[in-house]
Amino acid sequence: MQKNPIHTSLVAVGDSFTEGMSDLLPDGSYRGWADLLAGRMAAVNPGFRYANLAVRGKLIGQIVDEQVDVAAAMRPDVITLVGGLNDTLRPKCDMGRVRELLTEAVERLAPACKQLVLMRSPGRQGPVLERFRPRMEELFTVVDELAAQHGAAVVDLYGAPSLADPRLWDVDRLHLTAEGHRRVAEAVWQTLGYAAEDTEWQTPPALTPPPGWAARRVADARFARQHLLPWIGRRLTGRSSGDGLPPKRPELLPFEGPAA
Repeated sequence: MQKNPIHTSLVAVGDSFTEGMSDLLPDGSYRGWADLLAGRMAAVNPGFRYANLAVRGKLIGQIVDEQVDVAAAMRPDVITLVGGLNDTLRPKCDMGRVRELLTEAVERLAPACKQLVLMRSPGRQGPVLERFRPRMEELFTVVDELAAQHGAAVVDLYGAPSLADPRLWDVDRLHLTAEGHRRVAEAVWQTLGYAAEDTEWQTPPALTPPPGWAARRVADARFARQHLLPWIGRRLTGRSSGDGLPPKRPELLPFEGPAA
């Protein structure tokens, strides 16, 4: 990867991870790693433009149908694509179909930009994830194969110890905290060839005393009531948290927003 590159534009494609949940701003909107990355890139590349087409809850088929052609038409320097993980978390998942759709997305996006960036998404430690881990790792194998075929860069977040640490995940246990998103932005920043600002982003936070039994039970009950049961309800009824929501940055415009 070129060192100290010159990038004039970035388009982010994907689901809630790229939209920025749960890096909540005071106005109720989400920031996230892609906004942080764009802020850094804008600081070193005057006139930098940015679009974020990601919408929470999207499956890879929806990403292909709703975002891929839009991103390709913008012809940016960099496109990030993170998708398919929501599919792997469904009770029923056709991994062959996921492979086909992800391949279609990469084949359409790679020629439309100077650098396509794919990711091996982070995986939180915990018993619930273990059920889906084989599917996730199958998805990441596809990511690696497609990157090799099409010259895409791969950011390995799944292999980063810091991002497996439950302390970097929000109370919903599905989305990263603000600190988690900061570390992802750093990982992508370095992958693109920029000088490291945090060489220890993969290192977990310093050890802290674990919460007591009672505190863990309260947290488990809150998680089940506020997040797990609604998530199951949406799966059973075929609904998504992103139904009817537009992307937060649908046009490729000069960057305005939070810096790193």
